[in-house]
Amino acid sequence: MTANITNLPSLYDAFTTEAKWQKFWSENQVYKADPNHPGEPYCIVIPPPNVTGSLHMGHAFESALIDTLIRYHRMKGRNTLWVPGTDHASIAVHTMLEKQLKKEGKTRYELGREQFLERAWQWKADSEGTIVNQLKRLGVSVDWTRERFTLDEGLSQAVLEAFVSLYESGLIYRGEYLVNWCPASQSAVSDVEVDNQEVDGNLWHFRYPLSDNSGFVEVATTRPETMLGDTGVAVNPNDDRYKHLIGKTLTLPIMNREIPIIGDEFVDPKFGTGCVKVTPAHDPNDFEMGKRHNLPSINIMNKDGTLNDKAGEFQGQDRFVARKNVVSRLEADGVLVKVEDYKHTVPYSDRGKVPVEPLLSTQWFVKIRPMADKALKFLDNQNTPEFVPQRWTKVYRDWLVKLKDWCISRQLWWGHQIPAWYAVSETGGQITDNTPFIVAKSAESAWEKAKSRFGADVKLEQDPDVLDTWFSSGLWPFSTLGWPEQTPDLATYYPNSTLVTGFDIIFFWVARMTMMAGHFTGKMPFNDVYIHGLVLDENGQKMSKTKGNGIDPLLLIDKYGTDALRYTLIKEVAGAGQNIRLEYDRKKDESASVEASRNFANKLWNAARFVMMNLDGQTPAQLGQPIATELSDRWILSRYHQVINQTSNYIDNYGLGEAAKGLYEFIWGDFCDWYIELAKSRLQKDADPASRQVAQQILGYVLEGILKLLHPLMPHITEEIWQTLTQQPADSLETLALQPYPEVDNNLINPELEAQFELLIGTIRTIRNLRAEADIKPGAKITANLQTENPQEQQILTAGQDYIQDLAKVETLTIACTERSRSAGVQKTPETEFNSPQSTEKKPQRGLKTIGLIIAVLVFVRIGLVTGNAVYEVPFIGTFFEIVGLGYASWFVAQIVLKQQARQQFLAKFFPPTSQKEISQTKLEQSPAPENAISGVVGTVQVVIPLSGDVVDIATLRAKLEKTLNKAEAEAKSLSARLSNPKFVDKAPADVVQGVRESLAEAEKQAEILRDRLSSLL
Repeated sequence: MTANITNLPSLYDAFTTEAKWQKFWSENQVYKADPNHPGEPYCIVIPPPNVTGSLHMGHAFESALIDTLIRYHRMKGRNTLWVPGTDHASIAVHTMLEKQLKKEGKTRYELGREQFLERAWQWKADSEGTIVNQLKRLGVSVDWTRERFTLDEGLSQAVLEAFVSLYESGLIYRGEYLVNWCPASQSAVSDVEVDNQEVDGNLWHFRYPLSDNSGFVEVATTRPETMLGDTGVAVNPNDDRYKHLIGKTLTLPIMNREIPIIGDEFVDPKFGTGCVKVTPAHDPNDFEMGKRHNLPSINIMNKDGTLNDKAGEFQGQDRFVARKNVVSRLEADGVLVKVEDYKHTVPYSDRGKVPVEPLLSTQWFVKIRPMADKALKFLDNQNTPEFVPQRWTKVYRDWLVKLKDWCISRQLWWGHQIPAWYAVSETGGQITDNTPFIVAKSAESAWEKAKSRFGADVKLEQDPDVLDTWFSSGLWPFSTLGWPEQTPDLATYYPNSTLVTGFDIIFFWVARMTMMAGHFTGKMPFNDVYIHGLVLDENGQKMSKTKGNGIDPLLLIDKYGTDALRYTLIKEVAGAGQNIRLEYDRKKDESASVEASRNFANKLWNAARFVMMNLDGQTPAQLGQPIATELSDRWILSRYHQVINQTSNYIDNYGLGEAAKGLYEFIWGDFCDWYIELAKSRLQKDADPASRQVAQQILGYVLEGILKLLHPLMPHITEEIWQTLTQQPADSLETLALQPYPEVDNNLINPELEAQFELLIGTIRTIRNLRAEADIKPGAKITANLQTENPQEQQILTAGQDYIQDLAKVETLTIACTERSRSAGVQKTPETEFNSPQSTEKKPQRGLKTIGLIIAVLVFVRIGLVTGNAVYEVPFIGTFFEIVGLGYASWFVAQIVLKQQARQQFLAKFFPPTSQKEISQTKLEQSPAPENAISGVVGTVQVVIPLSGDVVDIATLRAKLEKTLNKAEAEAKSLSARLSNPKFVDKAPADVVQGVRESLAEAEKQAEILRDRLSSLL
């Protein structure tokens, strides 16, 4: 795919690169799954987005999380499948289409069912195409050959199978029940499709007179129009105020209907007046109470939210208009007592966005308890599915315990039409609540059943309603794999490995999938449920169409690139299940956080360019496996393998945000800012060839590993760099996405070495900071004195003195140890001894050791010769030793003498190399920085840089420091004055006062540091 070149363009073009690899992955079906592929199966089915337009930032976030998991597990060698698809979204699509028709002056009934469905399918085609293109732009590694839609033929067959099976098992029934009715969509909605919103309303108090004219009772309600359907008033039987009235009757105002006073313990004596009006047809609690006391149910509401003929003079009025008129009438009749402001919760239709109306209606229901109880057994006995974070387990369990029968019929046309056929010839050609019906998988099957039951003249009409969208979605984890057929996909990839979804649809979707799966497959549909949070806007608010605060993911992709957006969304996650906040400037359509991720991509690109420019046209494979020879080599290899281990552990445990942040720190900090800088001098053409080769090997090895580690999060840029780094030919089908994930080599991990190297990094950083503070010219070489009381720190600094001098531009470096530490003795570890570029022993001592070593070797050689001569006289033994000796000599020459790197390592064991750079080991007492010097501290190491006219203009520096000091002192004086003012301290908000105190402390500290700086100058 990439030309056989050894380097990258100077600038990274995200848009061209991303489009190129998205096309390559798609055309070559890189992500097509195979049930026969070796490896442990790993499957995720996409939470199907609704075909209602386009994807939003929440979809982008969820897709980035899933794709990271899928790509990671694919590279780990698992047989992965990510199933894509969309949901038909009955109510949402229906609402949109009816709005379109309304603008055209039409209704769906005028259009007819067939033409309405044609428009719906066209909408689906247009919207689904948009969604698929958006998913492809996100770079998701789904298997497009297995794309599904909840109304496609295969899933429709699964829905028919499920409905008929549940009906025949007695788990689906048709009956009259109080349902949540949405007047906007004129359809029933389930409990989980209701959004309870707190609103500012009123509480109206009325007097209902006793029928015997002996008094009255006072009731309170938030929905006065429903009193027209009252069939009773309830009190608590233990309430001494009213228990003597139980059994008496009242005369319902306006309607003049006698209604009983009943006693029911459901009534809370402390709420309102302790008397509760009972309207069984319009309140779920009243419905249950009415059943307990055999009260009639009077429905006063039409399906469009207007009042019907049971409402008397208010017939035809909208429910909210009728509310005002009923109150006016009650006030005129003298029974209105008072009106109170009242904050209460009102259930809204999640789809229609209007208050739902509890309505008595004949609908289709699923008996939930047997299915919910089965799912509870899986949870309690097998802890499956397992929720991440675990706290959502309780929420899921509580929901299963509280679930009531599920209303699955919707008065819509777009969806799965209920497979029930009514024998309308038995009820005058109309479908009534009492019309007999046949449940079957097809019209032909229904006809055969009906003919044998009602005769050949029977006339059938299919139920016009459709199933709740969540019915088909509840089958999604296994219907997408071919159920009810026993397909290879179903056998291999079911149960799914992980479900990734938001917490807001645990009730809508997760519970229904577990109940359906438990019933139909005897297994839970997935092992893990990874619950993610929401993407909040720049103000920490939930994004919504109502608020108009959504952020278009494509807008940010066009500006910064897909990888930058994906990486930002994942990196922002701080713990599984947490909401994330996306920085966004709406005036400029810019995001600082996504821009930072784009900068990270550019950093990686530039680092990769530098590495490849210095590999002499070789690939990591051609360079070979590196063998570390320097301290920095062992450090970066240790850090690299630590990061492999860390990243794998994080992703395995759904710590995706932590994995992203860890990679960022390693790539930007350890690799780019430190190792590459340390390796630059070794890459020069005049550098030691052996050292240069090792540096090249490690740079190539670690860079390729970085690309593999980062690929699940940023797939496009890593693919492009990898193709160039490994010099894949133009016609190659090799892809980074299918490469093995890096494996940890624990032998290369050295936490102690990493800790030691951190001291070197801290020292270099401190020297650099001091240079900046003193305005030392960037190219100027300086003198630096390092002093510590810790012998181990002294050894570390000594071992890394070359790095300090190279990266901090230090010409003369003195590493001093205080008298106290040196008197205790310096004990070198073997690691430090090997790492040190210069032995700290005096040369005469080292010479004596060398002479002693030579004498010892000669003595042992002489003893060996005498012994060898004796053994040589023994028959056969001598010949045997000659052969062994010749073989060993040959091996030693080939492996040690002739190979420069091995020869140097072997000699280094006996003759450590010396450094030409100046270093002083002096017994010094701890003392403050000398005059005309600037100092800092890292750990317990004091860093002192003497200042002279050669490196800095002291007068200019003094003037700068004095100016900054005056500003800090002035600010401290102003803040102190504010805090000395009692009016400010007593009247200002506590957080404001505390903020001033903190600012004062900061100003005083800054002034103290500046005075110290000035005191060190002459």
